[in-house]
Amino acid sequence: MKKLLTTLLLVLLTIGLAACGSDEESQKQADNKAKTEDNDKQSQEEQAKKMEEMQKKMDEQKVQKDKIVAIVNDEKIKGDDFNTVLSQSQMQYQQMGQDPTSKDAAKKIKDQTMDSLVGQTLLMQQADEKGYKATEDEINKQLEEVKKQYEDEKKFEAAMKKAGFTMDELKTQIAENIKYTNYVEKEIKVEDVTEDEMKKYFDQYASQQGQDQSKDAPKFEDVKPQIKTQLEQQKKQEKLVQHVEDLKKNAKIDVKI
Repeated sequence: MKKLLTTLLLVLLTIGLAACGSDEESQKQADNKAKTEDNDKQSQEEQAKKMEEMQKKMDEQKVQKDKIVAIVNDEKIKGDDFNTVLSQSQMQYQQMGQDPTSKDAAKKIKDQTMDSLVGQTLLMQQADEKGYKATEDEINKQLEEVKKQYEDEKKFEAAMKKAGFTMDELKTQIAENIKYTNYVEKEIKVEDVTEDEMKKYFDQYASQQGQDQSKDAPKFEDVKPQIKTQLEQQKKQEKLVQHVEDLKKNAKIDVKI
């Protein structure tokens, strides 16, 4: 296609020069524009080829859907779940401008994926053991929140079909998410964020940004709510990681890949 397009441009240029020498400048401009468009198209094709090659390399890191990748307290984790979390991690690396298929990155992503899956499994097992469940009202309420993201029911159903979900599968996933959230909120307790912690965070951020003396720098009181939320989430995450490590000590974990 590129060769054909270039040939046609050369023919048009030749006809233009022979027919009317007085239009030489305008023809040059037209030719330059066409060449630019051709170069843009070639660049897009090259970019698409690179993306295709990258996707192929990332797919090679996946495993068979039914392959057992780990056993956690007699519960089997299969390749389908591994591939889902793997793809999310690969995407995060790409968003940070890193190559997820390099040798070091591939190993890190694989380890992070397995660690995440094992941790999630342990937490869900604990949630089941403690009797956490999602009520029908909770499921329907969250389902409605999901639907609100779409203009109408048809577009919602089309999105579900594209994602490969049935309504029952979606409800099951929602129920699992609710169970997990309720467990974490009630079982993982963290200390309240103090005024000193918020002020220290603000001062460090301002210093790093060079905003401590800037007129445009935000005032502490203005950003205090956001800082509080950020530190609460940070404490929660730290406590959650520690909680998972504690669960691992008494768990039987067998990683197969």
